[in-house]
Amino acid sequence: MTKEVNGIQWFDNHCHLGEDAESVIESARSAGVTRMVTVGTDLSESKVAIKIAENFENVWATAGVHPHEATQGTHGLDELLDLPQVVAVGEAGLDFHYDHSPRSTQSEVFKEQIGLANEKSMPLVIHTREAWEETFSLLDAEGTPERTVFHCFTGGPTELESCLSRNALVSFSGIATFPTALEIRAAVEKCPLNQLLVETDSPYLAPVPLRGQINEPANIIHTGRVIAEIKGLTEEKVAQVTTRNAEIFYGLNKIN
Repeated sequence: MTKEVNGIQWFDNHCHLGEDAESVIESARSAGVTRMVTVGTDLSESKVAIKIAENFENVWATAGVHPHEATQGTHGLDELLDLPQVVAVGEAGLDFHYDHSPRSTQSEVFKEQIGLANEKSMPLVIHTREAWEETFSLLDAEGTPERTVFHCFTGGPTELESCLSRNALVSFSGIATFPTALEIRAAVEKCPLNQLLVETDSPYLAPVPLRGQINEPANIIHTGRVIAEIKGLTEEKVAQVTTRNAEIFYGLNKIN
């Protein structure tokens, strides 16, 4: 059963649910966030995400290896991607800010996951930080999957154009609500509605006015409100369009 708040239903297309999943999901649904994708960051966390998706209606999972965890490799990932609850590969990519894994290893593991997404005709969820050109170069060399999303977009209009030119979707998180995030807000303004998604990336990146708190999917309404303001649309319109985009992107329109 789903709930609506003022007739509006949101889809959090990228969150990280954990041990408190039941209460977090209940809170989200009370706020009108009726669907969500919980994202894997390594093999063990991907299995946790899949188990949560098995136990809750309108929750799906991804399976992937985050660049921080690239040294773990991708052994066993192929089998997880075949499970019915898994709707995407990722999150995968490059993070040259922290360099928790060697850059060469990050690149190799990212290439492997691009290959899996292409082989299985699955969506690819990308994490990129301070590695835009390297990310684009690898995608061009390996073949950008037909369905690709740059999650928690932190670029500006220039990076946005590079994403859009590869037919990728762009997902905006609570960072878009930060008054100092001028480049990201400029990207929101320029992003076509049919290539735009919203997310919380919870439990991280709580939006204004909840900065410093533990984030959760219920808080996506704050990001959605800011996106609506920037684009001169109603919140309901943003919710409708981004929900539809997520359904198509993850292939849920074929499942439901």
